[in-house]
Formats: sequence, structure tokens, C-alpha cells
Amino acid sequence: MLRDAIWGLLNGQSVDFIDVMMYVASCIIVILLVLPLHEYAHARMALKLGDHTAEYVGRVTFNPLASVDPLGALCILLFGFGWAKPVPVNSRFFKNPRRDMALVAAMGPLSNLLAALVGCLLWYAVYLLVPVYTVMAAQVISYFLQFLRYYVLVNISLAVFNLLPIPPLDGSRILTAFLSPRAAYLFNRYEREIYFVLLFALFFGVLSTPLGYVNTWFIRGVDWLASLPFKLAGLL
Repeated sequence: MLRDAIWGLLNGQSVDFIDVMMYVASCIIVILLVLPLHEYAHARMALKLGDHTAEYVGRVTFNPLASVDPLGALCILLFGFGWAKPVPVNSRFFKNPRRDMALVAAMGPLSNLLAALVGCLLWYAVYLLVPVYTVMAAQVISYFLQFLRYYVLVNISLAVFNLLPIPPLDGSRILTAFLSPRAAYLFNRYEREIYFVLLFALFFGVLSTPLGYVNTWFIRGVDWLASLPFKLAGLL
């Protein structure tokens, strides 16, 4: 989104600055509030399963300074998906290392989907229940709904992106639970190289189309869940 706006400006195209501002505002909220939640979910599940590593280094926290990765945050602003500083996890402390590592990994994307669901519920509540008496109030609510829409989209994008079975993303940790030990070792052997390939794919938009299709299905699911209570109440 922001990347497209920047390219548009460089090419002399018109840009909706209010729309860009709402997008940037939603990304900042996600970076400062939801990314710490994402990493907290990893740390809390690891702690529950017997690994205190994250607790010893102060990562069982909502403090954004402990979680925000500058490059990952920049990618969220430019592309709508990125990452935070990974929570240290030592699978040797787990009773079932492969299964428990997958559970720890899954908690991050799940936290993003729950954050998206809350944002979508708030969107419907504001849209359906907040009365508008003045033109100015209508405009403010319109901006807020626009902000919420981007907030939901960015959280879903983060969830889908982190579920990719590519090291070092959460999806790779989930996938290795279903691989043999040798296959898991070979899969993770080139994690650093795959990381740089991932950055290249992000910058040149290689992942935009496939991720967009998957995002659409998740958006529909979250929207359906969020709209359900309002439908049952006869408001939709």
C-alpha cells in the first residue's frame, strides 16, 4: 500500500493522502500493540509448555521495545506484512519438542487473527450502532472505519504471511512437526539464505498475488464471524 503510493508519487500520479494516513496509522498501531501481542503469545505458550527461556530474557511482555524489529516494521509499512524480533525458544525443555514447538509457533498467527476479529467487530459496531448527527461527525467516523478496515487487513496479512512454511516464519516451525528429523534438519539448514530470498521476493512484489488470494479467504472468514452476532440481533 505505502510502496504503491510512493511509486505513484514518483511517477506523477495522484495519491489519496487521507487513505495513506489511515493505512500508516493502522500499521503503527499493529507494530506497537499487536506485534508485542504476537510475540507475547509465543512466549506465554512456551512458558506454559515448560520452557522459561523467554521469561529469563524478559520477552514475556507487551513492551514494544522488546519485540519490534526495525526492518520487519518497515516491511509492514511498505508491504502490509513483516515480522518482529523472534522470541527465543529452547525445545529441549518441551515434553514433546516437535508438537510443542508447533503449538508455540501457531500462537503468533492466531493472535493476529484474533486481533483482526476484534477490529472487524468494532467496525460493525461503529457502522451500525454509532449515531451521526453532523457532517463533521460523519467524516470522522468514515476515517475511523477506514482505519479499522486497514487494521483488519494488516493483521490478516501478517497472519497469512507468518503461516508460510518458509524459515524463519512460524509456518516453517509448524511444518517441521510433520517432517522426519532428517527432513526437518535439511529444511532448516538453509534458513539464512531463504531469509534473504524472502526479502527479495517482498521488495519486488513476487508474493503479493499468491498472498492476496489467501488473504481474501481469511478476510471473508473473519468478516463472517464478526457479522454473525449483528445478523442474529437483526441489525444486518
